[in-house]
Amino acid sequence: MSLAMKEMGGDVSAAQTGVILTGFVYVLVAASVRFAGTKWIDKLLPPIIIGPMIIVIGLGLAGSAVTNAGLVADGNWKNALVAVVTFLIAAFINTKGKGFLRIIPFLFAIIGGYIFAMLLGLVDFTPVLQANWFEVPGFYLPFSTGGAFKEYNLYFGPETIAILPIAIVTISEHIGDHTVLSQICGRQFLKEPGLHRTLLGDGIATSVSAFLGGPANTTYGENTGVIGMTRIASVSVIRNAAFIAIALSFLGKFTALISTIPNAVLGGMSILLYGVIASNGLKVLIKERVDFSQMRNLIIASAMLVLGLGGAILKLGPVTLSGTALSAMTGIILNLILPHENKD
Repeated sequence: MSLAMKEMGGDVSAAQTGVILTGFVYVLVAASVRFAGTKWIDKLLPPIIIGPMIIVIGLGLAGSAVTNAGLVADGNWKNALVAVVTFLIAAFINTKGKGFLRIIPFLFAIIGGYIFAMLLGLVDFTPVLQANWFEVPGFYLPFSTGGAFKEYNLYFGPETIAILPIAIVTISEHIGDHTVLSQICGRQFLKEPGLHRTLLGDGIATSVSAFLGGPANTTYGENTGVIGMTRIASVSVIRNAAFIAIALSFLGKFTALISTIPNAVLGGMSILLYGVIASNGLKVLIKERVDFSQMRNLIIASAMLVLGLGGAILKLGPVTLSGTALSAMTGIILNLILPHENKD
């Protein structure tokens, strides 16, 4: 990993140091939110902004889902067929399944899609045969150590500074994804337990992960979609799943087996997951009865959708805004400057 990044002209250790500092940025923002309160959220993020923002999060991932599913011009018909089968298994279990079966539709869909892909010859078991039964995952530490850890030196470089502005984007996504979860679960997570606590946890987790050689932590639209489909949002369930995942990471054969899952299977699942996220955005607009006969609302939603889904990129010095972050900021600014219309 370090060698690959150095060949591209970068230093992964310096980048990881940047991720550690990004976690501290989260902590500072969480502290400011704690003292400023959360009432500003309702004013800054009304339904006319939240709805399109959720739609952008879901549909912004649609391209990768379609590509993985093989539903492209030069796609393989086998991949497309596997994706369709995976999608239908998940869809039918979600609509017709009962009891425990309906709780884990994606697990059955992945297993069913994997078996179907195997029958079509799309699964390569070479990594499984070459892997060890037990092995320690590779760690890429962002520091050099002396004998017996008597001293260590963090790596700094241009990559360190380049990582920091990403916090603006990920914090925006954090707010957006927690807004989606609030709608799915019927609770205001930005107020209870509070945005300052969720940001604090995200930041600390990011710093600890990078310090141990792991990737940055961020909220994922994919996981939001899973919660929307399974209706399971228990913190204890997610915590136990994390412990199981850590234990399984030491089983070389198992991790290799996971890596053999064809992209087509994941693509079929993603079509459903990302669509659920976008549909929750529509649900917000309908539930809050946003009036689109008001030109103001129409302009805000239109600008957010086009910029968020059209691949727009705005560079402001070292900061690059695109996707959800650019869409959200556009909606917030328009909502503040556009005059309210007279309903009469």
